Amino acid sequence: MQKKITSFLFLLLILAACKPAQKNTAAPAINAYNYSGVKKVVAENGAVVSAHPLASKVGVEILKMGGNAVDAAIATQLALAVVYPNAGNLGGGGFMVARLSNGETVALDYREKAPGQAHRDMYVETDGKANTDKSQLGHLSSGVPGTVSGLFASHKYGKLAFEKLIQPAIELAEKGFTISASEARSLNYLQNDLKKYNTVTPVFVKNTPWKQGDTLLQTDLANTLKRMQQKGAAGFYEGETARLIVEEMKRGNGIISLEDLKNYQAKFRTPHSFLYKGYKIVSMPMPSSGGVLIHQMMKMIEERNIAAMGFHSLQAVQLMTEVERRAFADRGEYMGDADHYKVPVDMLTNEVYLQERMKNYDPAKATPSVMVQPGTVLRTESEETTHLSVIDKEGNAVAVTTTLNNSYGSRTVVGGAGFFMNDEMDDFSIKPGVPNMYGAIGGEANAIKPGKRMLSSMTPTLVLKDDKPYIVVGTPGGTTIPTQIFQTLVNILEFNMSAEDAVYKPKFHHQWLPDEIMIEKGFPVAVKEALQKMGYSFSKERSGIGRTEIIMVLPNGKFEAVADNRGDDAAEGW
Repeated sequence: MQKKITSFLFLLLILAACKPAQKNTAAPAINAYNYSGVKKVVAENGAVVSAHPLASKVGVEILKMGGNAVDAAIATQLALAVVYPNAGNLGGGGFMVARLSNGETVALDYREKAPGQAHRDMYVETDGKANTDKSQLGHLSSGVPGTVSGLFASHKYGKLAFEKLIQPAIELAEKGFTISASEARSLNYLQNDLKKYNTVTPVFVKNTPWKQGDTLLQTDLANTLKRMQQKGAAGFYEGETARLIVEEMKRGNGIISLEDLKNYQAKFRTPHSFLYKGYKIVSMPMPSSGGVLIHQMMKMIEERNIAAMGFHSLQAVQLMTEVERRAFADRGEYMGDADHYKVPVDMLTNEVYLQERMKNYDPAKATPSVMVQPGTVLRTESEETTHLSVIDKEGNAVAVTTTLNNSYGSRTVVGGAGFFMNDEMDDFSIKPGVPNMYGAIGGEANAIKPGKRMLSSMTPTLVLKDDKPYIVVGTPGGTTIPTQIFQTLVNILEFNMSAEDAVYKPKFHHQWLPDEIMIEKGFPVAVKEALQKMGYSFSKERSGIGRTEIIMVLPNGKFEAVADNRGDDAAEGW
């Protein structure tokens, strides 16, 4: 009898060994309590650059597990939703631009949308005045989140099971991680708003000040991620998480409904691509203004031999400033969600049109703003956006930019679900002539309409050389995003800079209105003074503009990944 039992058990072991292996959802071995980040790596097999060292480490570990750049981008975004709550998110939206190993280029739009109950004058009070408090903070400021739909939509190009990609984020949320000094400062700054705009006290509220080295545990967020792991996108847009979102909205007089959530779909679009001196530049189309703006700016300088002028020369800075002004004048007048408003992209990027735009350019003086095509004063969005760049040895390159809009979005955390909701409704024009939170004004092209996506400046961008990935780049920074990508590309393609110098050198920005140049500390004083004599005005000097994350393919085929030194950003590779 014993012999029979032994034989049976042996048979069971054999059968078990023959069964298909179960999906391994084990998280990569990353020490979330003792970690550091580096600003530059040179790698042979793949690289990730993001706003947080832990997120970049997660992405590279996914590459090591056999995932491709899309897998790594998904896992990095999910990790950022845990470790970088001021901009990484589940409750916001974003864009992805990718070049796949088969040569296909992809643009994925998962920008937030206006809820079904939204309407043109929803923030206008009975006295006719716009209530910007409601469009900028709290429940009513939130659009329908798109991030989760985008993650699952992009997964069609991945290799690993989604369960594996989300597990590191679950571990980071459930077991916690130590926060940096800058994260502690931002959470402390946030305390009053968190108490004011939340109906359920979130884990981010603390009786004593947050400090560097404190552990942040997010059990509710871990449970939300687990529902996504088990049920896919339906684990967010339907069921328990959807119920929690809608209940939170009802408690705070928000308008996102179960129907809004269930109906949200990320949308694949044709990338906005153009040629520049033999390079193919691939970026986002509408509702991102970035692709068109970069196209306009690059083409307006293409025939003017900017390389001969030299980096940060008076001539080069003045030319680029004038180009930026003209592009941004067009942004305010013509750009919005092309699904709801006819955006004349072909006209805006037509070379004859662009030549005409530069006819009143004078290299000796500032062009008066009244002579730059008038339009509606431009809106801006928060600089609390985040970007990640990923590349792998298979030839896949991915650029992703996501946002909640303001830092920590609406400042509202979904009770029981643990994530911040966006305040993207303020990125619409809430009323003609009324400034949004950043002092800017919108036009009819960007008016509120149910189901409409708000205009964005997010500009994830690729540069192809000989039809293969050469540069993967993007940055946060609101309306400064397109100008920073423009300058980074000019630094590399025209001034022959290294990726490091292209990112770290002081930058500048002009968006037509307000009629002033924004500069970083370290910008050449002599150039500033010469520009002032030419008639240019300057805003208060900034400590930093944007935080560019870049990967370049070197002549030897290796990947040079550089994280911006303006924040906690980190590069990882292998």
